[in-house]
Amino acid sequence: MKPAATGAVPPSSTAPSPNSPVLGSAPALATSNLRIRSLEALVPPSRLMALLPLDAAATRTIVDGRIAVERVLSGDDPRLLVVVGPCSIHDLDSAREYARRLHGLAAHVAERMLVVMRVYFEKPRTTVGWKGLINDPHLDDSFDVGTGLRIARNLLIEIASLGLSTATEFLEPITPQYIADTIVLGAIGARTTESPTHRQMASGLSMPVGFKNSTDGSLQAAVDAMQAARTPHSFLGIDNDGGTCVVSTTGNPWGVLMLRGGRSGSNYAPEVLHEARTRLEAAGLPPRVIVDCSHANSGKDHRRQSIVWRDVLAQRVAGDRSIVGMMLESNIHPGSQPAKSDRSQLAYGVSITDGCIGWDETEELVMEAYRDLA
Repeated sequence: MKPAATGAVPPSSTAPSPNSPVLGSAPALATSNLRIRSLEALVPPSRLMALLPLDAAATRTIVDGRIAVERVLSGDDPRLLVVVGPCSIHDLDSAREYARRLHGLAAHVAERMLVVMRVYFEKPRTTVGWKGLINDPHLDDSFDVGTGLRIARNLLIEIASLGLSTATEFLEPITPQYIADTIVLGAIGARTTESPTHRQMASGLSMPVGFKNSTDGSLQAAVDAMQAARTPHSFLGIDNDGGTCVVSTTGNPWGVLMLRGGRSGSNYAPEVLHEARTRLEAAGLPPRVIVDCSHANSGKDHRRQSIVWRDVLAQRVAGDRSIVGMMLESNIHPGSQPAKSDRSQLAYGVSITDGCIGWDETEELVMEAYRDLA
């Protein structure tokens, strides 16, 4: 017998059994889905969009809102972009009331400020915790995602129909197919800004996207993310019918750096803003930033947001035009409370995630900025 060629597998001395996996029968031992409890189909995006379509008023709000944000980011619109709203949405009634209040305030300050409501449905977690309304709308770990998507889309349409623009963070890479057509400003969070999946996703989003610095405070991670998102990508995703597909994008030129502080402390001081501008310019990116007054910039103490707000506002008024926007975590009432599945035990208008400032303080800070920007 001639020796087998290099790299070839020598022929077996025995023929395979008729029951051998080689012939296509099921193996004796399972190797797939060993830790999967269940698989539940979701309604495809096209069906949800048909059930909850955008009306003419909502569509006009979204189109005009995106153009307005782009003009602020490009410097063509001198107004200050203000993204304000609850840390997360868990109660529809309080979210609607907040939206109505903010709509009136936004109209009052529209000459000098472009106000966008923060409407966050997905919550990234460092370890564990409630993952947001889309993932767990009933607050009981039932993970009724289908209902969560329907509730989220319906609320976003309601707010847009009022004439108020919305911002949200995109966490799950298939979520945009269900709600992205309603959003004016997207965000990639501190925990995902280094993720190739999220950078690729952002490259195909139809609205401007803010990239937060990473949780360790690194600015470069977000700058790199902005560069990556400007580039065309092809990646695995789903189409409007829910089928898996290859998504090919054109790239998103409307990225903006969001400064939220990090483990090393805050990052809104003038020297940090100078560093941010330097890094952005070195990367060939517009030197524009949005400062998040919450999270690590406030030391995770909602009562300190006003300190950050006034400091950053003073820098803007003094002539730092790289500051194009600011963000506040705000609710109807201040503070936070633990999440409970029995909603009757939850205080109305109080956050169940990060602590927020209340409406009265929100209105005070926005009006103060309106006067100072005159």
